[in-house]
Amino acid sequence: MLPKNIFIKVSGDQYLNPAFIKWLKQLSKKSHLTILVGGGTQINEEFARRGFPVKKHGPLGRETETLEQRQIARDVLEKNQAILQDRLAQKGISAEIIIPIVYIGTVLCPVNGDQMVRTAYLGFDELYVITTPERAKNKKEVFTDLPKVKIKTFPHS
Repeated sequence: MLPKNIFIKVSGDQYLNPAFIKWLKQLSKKSHLTILVGGGTQINEEFARRGFPVKKHGPLGRETETLEQRQIARDVLEKNQAILQDRLAQKGISAEIIIPIVYIGTVLCPVNGDQMVRTAYLGFDELYVITTPERAKNKKEVFTDLPKVKIKTFPHS
């Protein structure tokens, strides 16, 4: 039997949670993991620190006004990606770590992680959205039309 291909979108508020890492360790023994790591809270903090407005996210994600803002969002996400890659390597967990950024031509385009889950839906055997307990109800509503998507939370670490 071939290993399952599993797509996991993890919130920037949960990606270093020890319970999440332990769960990944179990999944990685019998599956190929692709993990999309977010960073909304960290991006908000960086925008506020630099004096940029922190706006409410729409269905497509964070609307930015300048290339500098998009680059800041990308840099924060890449930092989370590198941290998670290092943590998983320390734990012996094999996974591909991606971020919700695409380039269309030469244009840097931040993408809402939820949209990335929708994009991945047809190609993966299982899909998970890892979020905080406070956001779980909303996420279940967002993905009600996609039965393969499972919403999972872990207690705060």
